[in-house]
Amino acid sequence: MDQERDMMLNDEDIVQLYWDRHESAIEESSHRYGRYCYSISYNILHDSEDAEECVNDTWLRTWNAIPPQRPNKLAFFVGRITRNLSLDKYKAKKAKKRGGDMPSLLEELTECIPDSTNVEQTLLDQDLNQTINQFMHTLPERECNLFLARYWYGMSLSEMAERFKVKENNIKASLFRSRGKLKSYLIQEGIEL
Repeated sequence: MDQERDMMLNDEDIVQLYWDRHESAIEESSHRYGRYCYSISYNILHDSEDAEECVNDTWLRTWNAIPPQRPNKLAFFVGRITRNLSLDKYKAKKAKKRGGDMPSLLEELTECIPDSTNVEQTLLDQDLNQTINQFMHTLPERECNLFLARYWYGMSLSEMAERFKVKENNIKASLFRSRGKLKSYLIQEGIEL
C-alpha cells in the first residue's frame, strides 16, 4: 500500500510534505527527481562524487526553502537549486575544464549577457532570469530545446547532436542565432549590455 501511495504523489503532495515538515518529503523528492538533478549537476561538474554531493545538498536546501516558498513546479525548483549549487562548486574548485564545457559555455553567453566579467553571478540574477524565461517563450520549440540543452543542462555539442539527431554545425548555427535574438531581446527590454 505504501508503494502505491509513493507512486501517486504529485508535486503538490510532495510540497505539502515539506510544509508539514515530514522527513519523507526528502525521500519522495529524491525518488522522483534524483536522476534529473544528478544529470544537471554532472553536466556542469563532470565528476560523479561532486554531482552526488550537490544533489544531496539540494534536498537540504529544498528543506530549508519550503516553507516559506511554495513552488508550483517542484522539478524546476530543485533543478535550479542543483544548478546553482553545482555552479558554486565549480567556481570553488576553480576547475579549468574538468572534462566539461563550462568555461566555453559562459564565454558564449558573454556577448549577450550584461557584466561579462561575472557571467555566473549575472545568470543568477532574478530579474534577468525572468526576462530570459520570457525570451525562451519567443523561440520556436526546437531552438528553445537546443538553447536549454546547452545553457541550462550544460550538454556538449556532441551530446546534443546525438540526442537531437542534428549535425554539430547546425546546432552551433542555431545557438549563434538564438544568442543574437537574446541580445536583441535584452536590449529591447531595457537591460544594459
